[in-house]
Amino acid sequence: MTRPPRSPRSPALRPIGGATRATPARATDATPPHAAGLEPGDGAAHELATAPARTRRAARTAGLAPGLHLVAVPIGTADDITLRAIDILGRADLLLAEDTRSLRHLMAIHAIPLDGRRVFAAHDHASPATLARIRGALAEGRSVAFCPEAGSPCISDPGHALVQIALEGGHAIHVAPGPSSVLAALAISGLPSERFLFVGFPPARAGARAAWIAEIGACPATLVICESPRRVRELLRTLAESLGETRDAAVCRELTKKFEEVRRGSLGDLARAAGTLPERGEYVVLIDRPRARARAGMAATAAEGTDLDAALTAALGRLPPTAAAAEVARSFGLSRRTVYARALALRAASGGQG
Repeated sequence: MTRPPRSPRSPALRPIGGATRATPARATDATPPHAAGLEPGDGAAHELATAPARTRRAARTAGLAPGLHLVAVPIGTADDITLRAIDILGRADLLLAEDTRSLRHLMAIHAIPLDGRRVFAAHDHASPATLARIRGALAEGRSVAFCPEAGSPCISDPGHALVQIALEGGHAIHVAPGPSSVLAALAISGLPSERFLFVGFPPARAGARAAWIAEIGACPATLVICESPRRVRELLRTLAESLGETRDAAVCRELTKKFEEVRRGSLGDLARAAGTLPERGEYVVLIDRPRARARAGMAATAAEGTDLDAALTAALGRLPPTAAAAEVARSFGLSRRTVYARALALRAASGGQG
């Protein structure tokens, strides 16, 4: 079917399923238009998503499965919301949000009515009264939906404490997956993604940050790091100094938003250009695993010297062979199987039990 062209964000009436309707009105709670920094997009996905959701909300007697619903929400562009998320937000008995203004704004964009419901703040510092309300709702067999400010619950966002509350009470936990800055950054970075390690935000203090980088630097996987715009420049310089300037990396900013930016190159190049990074937006930094040649050199040096045996001997004094081998293998960038075999040999030579 050929449709007449229309300009993006057009407020004109458009056909949906044989009917017409205007741009949806805001939810009853007043929300500032800039809340959450969401961008409505061209409205096409919004229209397709909200029409079936409105029909389902009209039949509320069907209800929503009881328990805790963990709902992923857009990381920048409102059209990235899923149909399932719209349905849950329209029917949940209790609405929880890391940022109540952000969730109300998202619901307003997609014409999801509050229907007399309040949105309660649920974050790492939630009040005892809120936690009691959540426990009570779950105990009564009600549906409780939680949304972080952006992205997926529990991934560098609140949600874990709510999961523990649900588990302690024996209540069902449901997940409505969706947008994630971690996965978006991996996809767009150009770095290998078959194995990655998400390490969240680095420590703010220099000493703790240096130890943290040393711990993760030898991991044979793409590293995914979140960082604030105020500290990302210093982080890149520290990473280049600690891990070497030749490691491939990528810096992603404002993913899915209007000013999305991805810089790719070596850690050295990115660190030298760090001064031009805006101190605005959300950053994800990705670092490739150590190069194969560097890993081989590390392995040869460790195997030929006494460092490996010394590290293993010290670890075996505190840990069983399997755990000791895993710890030392990470430090030296070696295969756990190889290090475990060496650990058993050392224990046998010292008269210990393997």
